[in-house]
Amino acid sequence: MRVLVAEDERALAEQLELALTAAGYAVDGAADGPRADFLARTETYDAVLLDLGLPGIDGLTLLGRWREAGLDVPVLVLTARGSWSERVLGIDSGADDYLAKPYRIEEVLARVRALIRRAHGHAQPELRCGDVTLDRARAQVTVRGTAVALTSHEYRLLAYLMHHPGRVVSRQALTEHIYAQDCDRDSNTLEVFVARLRRKLGASVIETVRGLGYRITGVAAKQASGT
Repeated sequence: MRVLVAEDERALAEQLELALTAAGYAVDGAADGPRADFLARTETYDAVLLDLGLPGIDGLTLLGRWREAGLDVPVLVLTARGSWSERVLGIDSGADDYLAKPYRIEEVLARVRALIRRAHGHAQPELRCGDVTLDRARAQVTVRGTAVALTSHEYRLLAYLMHHPGRVVSRQALTEHIYAQDCDRDSNTLEVFVARLRRKLGASVIETVRGLGYRITGVAAKQASGT
């Protein structure tokens, strides 16, 4: 899963980016409004953390433009403007959630998990497909209750597939959601990650759909897709 952090306070931005990376997300940063606008319109994100006081173009203006343009990425507003009327204005402008500064980083991470979960129609905090369980709060994957160690890219790839149970996900979509902008996106490494996941989780966990992409398999996935 991939997140954009639009925050001009350098210390806060670094804190958010470090925490999100440690939690298993690919993270891009923008320190001003024009940069945030460019990235949001040209890259693919699972959530955006948006400061309202960005230089160049303020956060509320950005939010309004994105919604008018049909950009439906979940947005968590992080701001010092914490009055009830400002929260109402932010949500009515298109924000999916609103958190006033100062905040606990643990709460930010929990809200990001909830935003992404709801955006994909999942009510449960844990994702399950067959014998595989993904606990996003702990960034932990288990197979029949036994923890399995994954690299950050393996974890992101698995998480994206498990957020789309039973659906074929294209190689392009996986690439867009597991790499940050400054990463080398070698398409061949995607196959390497899938092969490693199969060795660690079971050969039948990820199905290759020739010419289309990959699909997570398992009882839960089949139920979720209605097949």
